Amino acid sequence: MTMAHTTTQPPVRERTDAEYPQTTPSGQVFTEALKKACEENPHLLEYVKQLRASGIDIPEYVAKLSKKMAERPEPNVIYPVGTKGVFIHILYDKTGDMHNYITVEPTIGVDLSQLLEKVEDACIAVSENIPGIDPYVNREEQLLKFVDQVVTQEEVAGPKSLQKYTKFLRGKDEKSVTKVKVTPRELAGVKYLFIREKVRMGVLDPLIADPYIEDISCAGLGHVFIAHKIFGSLKSTINFSNLDELDEFVVRLAERVGHAVTIREPIADATLPDGSRINIVYGRDVSKRGSNFSIRKFSDVPLSIFDLVEFGTIDYMILAYLSLVVSNGLNIFVAGESASGKTSLLNALTVFISPQSKIVSIEDTPELQVPHQNWCREVVQTTKAGDTGGAVTMFDLLKAALRQRPNDIIVGEIRGKEGNIVFQAMQTGHTAMSTFHASTMEKLIQRLTGDPISVPKTYLDNLNLAVLMGIVRLPNGQTVRRVTSIAEIVGWDPSSQSFNITEAFHHDETTDTFDFTGYMTSYIMEFKISPKMGIPDNQLPRVYAELKKRAAVLETLHKQKGITGFYEVLDVLSKAQREGLL
Repeated sequence: MTMAHTTTQPPVRERTDAEYPQTTPSGQVFTEALKKACEENPHLLEYVKQLRASGIDIPEYVAKLSKKMAERPEPNVIYPVGTKGVFIHILYDKTGDMHNYITVEPTIGVDLSQLLEKVEDACIAVSENIPGIDPYVNREEQLLKFVDQVVTQEEVAGPKSLQKYTKFLRGKDEKSVTKVKVTPRELAGVKYLFIREKVRMGVLDPLIADPYIEDISCAGLGHVFIAHKIFGSLKSTINFSNLDELDEFVVRLAERVGHAVTIREPIADATLPDGSRINIVYGRDVSKRGSNFSIRKFSDVPLSIFDLVEFGTIDYMILAYLSLVVSNGLNIFVAGESASGKTSLLNALTVFISPQSKIVSIEDTPELQVPHQNWCREVVQTTKAGDTGGAVTMFDLLKAALRQRPNDIIVGEIRGKEGNIVFQAMQTGHTAMSTFHASTMEKLIQRLTGDPISVPKTYLDNLNLAVLMGIVRLPNGQTVRRVTSIAEIVGWDPSSQSFNITEAFHHDETTDTFDFTGYMTSYIMEFKISPKMGIPDNQLPRVYAELKKRAAVLETLHKQKGITGFYEVLDVLSKAQREGLL
């Protein structure tokens, strides 16, 4: 029988204004928002006091970060993350190349090392009289129930908190077990550490819970680094200074995600429960700076087309152009270097696919989130040593997908011979979209036509469009993701042994704007889109007028109607199509 567990929060003591750090010489004040957060989380107040004692100004407290904060040269901001009582402090660093990413957890201000060991020992002592952990029931609640069995709260401090408090009978042998005295602050810290270390991802858990993090990486000894959506590259306070400590942590991390690593099999790839991708390399034989790992975060709700506009990745004219391309069933690859935003853009563009379409997506790691109801999501299956089942490759899934009669096929990323099957699917009338690792159009063609993909050059014009993504450094020094170019593939010219490619859009780094270089000369607009829209050859300017109209409608939906959410966008665009606005 599963018993309900309730957690009693420590009482909040009213504090006088004198207990809060005073206004700093630079004019920063202890705001009401920060004061309220500190009242509910005493460890946060302890942390802010430590900052002031170190000569650091009072941070700004915000419940939600804004994109404009990226422009701050010296950020000093605290914000909460998903785990209750956990905060993140982004603090400028005048001496280093990266600002600091500091986790503020309920363990601040209390020494829990001995206390946690005492509580663990007590839990083991009573465990034979408490049912074991049921994997099908909330594990966190069950662990907290263990803790409640062995502690008792009393306002004591220091070493006295480890004194014997009372005894209770355990089973028929009537052995006594000592309950552990804890203060409310200590109990909050113990419970937090129990869940963090035994159920979640250990010291990485606050980073996993932070929705603003895109990537977490440890390159061996030293700090763990963060790729932040707002503040860019950051240095976390998590630091490995000992090789054995790092190896031990990586082994535990691999076991936690169900992919053990050994000297014989030192590499593991896995997917975390939230969909994030993790790669682990164990041991000094293959990684000279020590074991390393990287986690590519997964967002519960992907970025929408309007989120990308707000980030400056695209503009409304590009959005209108791509909406015509996608809705008219043309084939698109989103190409670029690693971490340039390829998957985010591809995912966002799926809202332009007809709501009536049957979509099949194929990925080696599930990242795509298509908002359509008739969506078949297929994932590659790999094998490990000792597995009895066979692998299911992307090539296998693509061949199977062609038998399912989809309207659209979306491939997470093309790397090998499956690319040839994608082009065969295009030949037979299926619409295909995919991401591809190539920083320029020339490299994209070289990879497609070379081994192991080996697409015949005469087939390449089945790919109508390549959207090139890049990481761009603006004149103000800010590093951003942008669509750097949109290339239209006209075809292969056997006489000159070259490809005929025209550029529709180009990003100007000096002004951070997009030039519509294909205006009135676009091959896709005039020879692919116009016929599908019933526009005769002698009225081609009409298609550009339609493009401007779409751009204006999309801007209105975003700016005036306030439409931003990923799933909300599909509903609004579908309604706009029914009403003839798009």
